Amino acid sequence: MAAFTHAQAAICKMKQTHIYLDHGASTPVHPQVVEAMIPFWTDFYGNPSSAHAHGRDAGFALEEARRTIADLLHAQPNEIVFTGCGSESDNLAVRGVMWDARLQGRGNHLITSCIEHEAVLETAVQLRDLFDFNVTILPVDGYGRVSPDAVRAALRPDTVLVSLMAANNEIGTMQPILEIGAITRQHGALFHTDAVQAGATTRWNLAQMPIDLLSLAPHKFYGPKGVGILYVRDGVRLVSALTGGGQEDGRRSGTVNVAFAVGAAQAFQLAQAQLDERVAHYTRLRDHLIAGVLAAISADDIRLTGHPTERLPHHASFALRGLSGNDLLIHLDMAGFSASSGSACKTGNPKPSAILQAIGLGEEWTTGGLRFTVGAQNTLADVDALIAAMPRVVAQVRPFSGDR
Repeated sequence: MAAFTHAQAAICKMKQTHIYLDHGASTPVHPQVVEAMIPFWTDFYGNPSSAHAHGRDAGFALEEARRTIADLLHAQPNEIVFTGCGSESDNLAVRGVMWDARLQGRGNHLITSCIEHEAVLETAVQLRDLFDFNVTILPVDGYGRVSPDAVRAALRPDTVLVSLMAANNEIGTMQPILEIGAITRQHGALFHTDAVQAGATTRWNLAQMPIDLLSLAPHKFYGPKGVGILYVRDGVRLVSALTGGGQEDGRRSGTVNVAFAVGAAQAFQLAQAQLDERVAHYTRLRDHLIAGVLAAISADDIRLTGHPTERLPHHASFALRGLSGNDLLIHLDMAGFSASSGSACKTGNPKPSAILQAIGLGEEWTTGGLRFTVGAQNTLADVDALIAAMPRVVAQVRPFSGDR
């Protein structure tokens, strides 16, 4: 018990001294979400697949969560699949569709881009290298955008699926997914978008949008970790990666985490209800952060990465010449700021950023990626503190870079 008390004290101290600017990696769970989940750990703990009263209570809550998410997406409840995380949702969408197409003899070709999250890109590469699927990996421009014309040119008679993210996690660029989805649909292929980063700052009407599969991760919008959401348009077939109990209409076997599903629904409901307010707040902080950091560091040593305007409202990203993103993160942490070098899945990797390479930055820039993602609790004072600290942090890191 004493150890737990010390841990609590350490966490409280960290909260008082650190400014959290890594909401693209994960967000705190909203108190209303916590409140909504608690009964499903303490009172309604039955297995939702069980036929008895305890199971029926849990099953009813699970279906209410599914219906809530479906309504917010303008979808049908049977089109919502609960998974274990956003990465699993991506995996199920890409691998599931491609495997089913092979079984049905409908095609063998997948299109994606070079800046996708590893949950999509590594799945595509595995399908190509181990299972002999044909994969086209599209390039991006200097802002990290995929050209709709490039998608149109890449489409083939045997193209089954186009999978392109709604917004890039590392540089924040939003993709023209509605235009690309329309092109894909006109061709007769399916379109999947990884909307993990953009899910809570976009209004979705999937009854009208040309999107066949869409992945979400509630821990990016003040929900719990350990649950993912996959929208699968009615009629789209998947081969499940998990087999066994046949849950989620056979698309994802395994006992569903009812508490987390309820939390996911509550978090998404809050995010959509507060979307305009949150986006305005994020955008104000983001623009102030970008302008302030660019003004605080010599223009020879820093670049904004990603599209200057078509980017996530809470996302600011930079490349710093000749520096290590890891070193920058360490010194920012010591200065009281939590940030990221890009994807949280790659933090700690000293290799040059593949995303920064893809947008055409030279070797001197590709190890110095830095990402700040603001959240609901951040203030202009937080951003001003970061801006004031940045020149000092860069000066501390520069002697270790070999660039004197």
